[in-house]
Amino acid sequence: MSDTASQDTPPDRLSVNPRSEFFDAELLKRGIGIRFKGAVRTNVDEFCISEGWIRVQAGKTMDRKGNPLTIKLTGPVEAWYEDLGDDPPVAKAD
Repeated sequence: MSDTASQDTPPDRLSVNPRSEFFDAELLKRGIGIRFKGAVRTNVDEFCISEGWIRVQAGKTMDRKGNPLTIKLTGPVEAWYEDLGDDPPVAKAD
């Protein structure tokens, strides 16, 4: 894959939680679009394209440390950068 193409598609795994090892503020500033099972999702906390899952908050439930409780949903995941316009390159599992 060329350097430009790798900059135009999101990484395989990304999280919005700053405590996660997969957190990257610079990438998140660009805006990430997520399509899960054919529907665009805006409430995704973490995703992994190659393993085919997303994590979303389970309502207003908190764990014992005060962090939002999340659930893992499995299925096909596609991601793209929203700052690239109407027809951006999409990262998805092959």
